[in-house]
Amino acid sequence: MKRIRNRSNELINYGLLLPVLLLILVGFVAQYGAFKADPTITAVTPLLIKQLLWTLLGIITMFLTMLIPIKILWKAAPYLYLCSLILMGLLVKFHDPVMAVATGTKRWIRLGPLAFQPSEFAKLGYILMLAYLVTKYGKTFSSLKEELSLLGKLLLVSIPIFGLMFYQKDFGTSLVFLSILFGILLVSSCSWKLLVPLFGGLSLIGISAILLVLTEQGQKILAYLHFKPYQFDRIHAWLDPFAYADSIAFQQARGLSAIGSGELAGKGLTNLQVYVPVRESDMIFTVIAEAYGFIGSCFLLLLFFYLIYQMLICTLAAKREFYAYITTGIIMYFLFHILENIGSNIGLLPLTGIPLPFISQGGTAYLANFIAIGLILSMFYQNEKQAL
Repeated sequence: MKRIRNRSNELINYGLLLPVLLLILVGFVAQYGAFKADPTITAVTPLLIKQLLWTLLGIITMFLTMLIPIKILWKAAPYLYLCSLILMGLLVKFHDPVMAVATGTKRWIRLGPLAFQPSEFAKLGYILMLAYLVTKYGKTFSSLKEELSLLGKLLLVSIPIFGLMFYQKDFGTSLVFLSILFGILLVSSCSWKLLVPLFGGLSLIGISAILLVLTEQGQKILAYLHFKPYQFDRIHAWLDPFAYADSIAFQQARGLSAIGSGELAGKGLTNLQVYVPVRESDMIFTVIAEAYGFIGSCFLLLLFFYLIYQMLICTLAAKREFYAYITTGIIMYFLFHILENIGSNIGLLPLTGIPLPFISQGGTAYLANFIAIGLILSMFYQNEKQAL
């Protein structure tokens, strides 16, 4: 009986939960600082209570996801992917016009008082579907034809996603889906003869697009391909933010000033002096950097590093191929969010509106983070449960 009790205590992967809980605490601290420093916010407490409610909902959802057996997850993967497509398709008729004007994207659904981003849940449905296909068809290949057949199936389920993302005009989130696809392809059985030309070609397209933005003729070509002026502005703001500090790069320039003002140890959470717009979401890293300086920023990076490290351990320990591909997709999902958000805050990457996991203000993306962790916990829970 004692042995069974001890094994029951091992059903939960506490090594993975530890960085998640610490990041949630850091998120609350950062949110408090962002709300307190925003001159447009008069009541901080209701916003923190709202963040707490999102967190409680996320934790409950995470543990419910953990309880899903792999057989059900396997059978449900195609249907969850299909549901995510339907949700994104609703944006054609029910997208929030106010948010579309404010953000330049049609990624928010408005159904009465309820508003959410279907693409955040679609990321998880996409991960499950890719993991399902690679597990089912990605065995040891005997020819390049078989590899191309798998790639064709993956592209077949990717095209609707990217088509709907094109309609939403959400380039940043499209890159998240692309990184997930790359990550799962990278650990699949596909040979480098296929992967190197594929990755190289797409990288060349990305670099060429950036170079085209820098010339007037190039912008005309991109405009013909339905690129919008605000997307050009983001590249210009990224390359030289202080040259456009009073216009298109106001947010980036203020963010860099806030980060620099934090210096080594920061100015303290209640002494934030640099105003940064929308600080509680896309620019939340600037709160940590200004309040706690280089030391606090490094602590946050170490927490994220430890989180990814724990995910990698889970991937390597996976006893089922399906779980291994799921965790790979989730790792790429978190990695892109972390690198893009912090990279754009410190000026290394263009600003794309990607939130920082467990740190940015609660919402659909925040809830999706918990579900993703629940999927990894499910792998550990199901394996250990079978061993009892």
